[in-house]
Amino acid sequence: MSEPLLSTRDLTFAYAADRPVLRGISLALGAGEVVALLGPNGSGKSTLLRCLLGQLNHQGEVLWDGKPVRAWRRKDLARRVAYLPQSPASEPDQTVADVLRLGRAPYWGAFGLESERDVRVVHDVARQLELTDLLSRPLGELSGGQRQRVFLGRCLAQQPRAMLLDEPNTFLDLRHQANLWQLLRRLARDRNLAILAASHDLNLAAAFADELLLLHDGRLLAAGPPADVLRPDLLSRAYDLDIDRLDRPGKTPIVFPNL
Repeated sequence: MSEPLLSTRDLTFAYAADRPVLRGISLALGAGEVVALLGPNGSGKSTLLRCLLGQLNHQGEVLWDGKPVRAWRRKDLARRVAYLPQSPASEPDQTVADVLRLGRAPYWGAFGLESERDVRVVHDVARQLELTDLLSRPLGELSGGQRQRVFLGRCLAQQPRAMLLDEPNTFLDLRHQANLWQLLRRLARDRNLAILAASHDLNLAAAFADELLLLHDGRLLAAGPPADVLRPDLLSRAYDLDIDRLDRPGKTPIVFPNL
């Protein structure tokens, strides 16, 4: 088996010494895999993603291509890993094209000049995400769902080997949520891209992910194929809610609150 693109061992983080947010997280993410990160608010999902990028001063080991995350130059890591936070920074007067171009920043030369390849990649991403007709539009004129697709496009324009996505379905309607997961699944398969996405939609994530990671109180409560993690006993413990499950022959099970 080849070495994973990303691996962690005993990853621990605390904003205050006596209040750990993450406790002993060990995981691996390989090329071509789609992994969904689940857990209630406050379980540590966003914090974990930031630790994986080296943005927080964690304890334990985080390796990208076998190299500690802190040993990577920021520009070199950005060529390998794209990150979509919950609330991406932007200016209302930035156009869609401006935002997509920023995804090419890790490849710019000393003077920030675009190459023909940069232009081609931006237009390819715009076509893939149905953004071509919006390229000249300012972000302030777009709907929340349209902006979210633009920010995802910025990640894709980096042409990374891995993508870390924090609630990428925010503001998307049901059709675009399904389309997004289908796109992520296709990118993983066709480009051998590794994807780790935090999600609150257990059923939609399970339908497309190879593996689920379930966080509870900063610990990995469960990890594995969707059918193994979508267990009522585990989910009820994680979400403090009575959960029921509907098994479907040949398909991923569906879970729902037992109200």
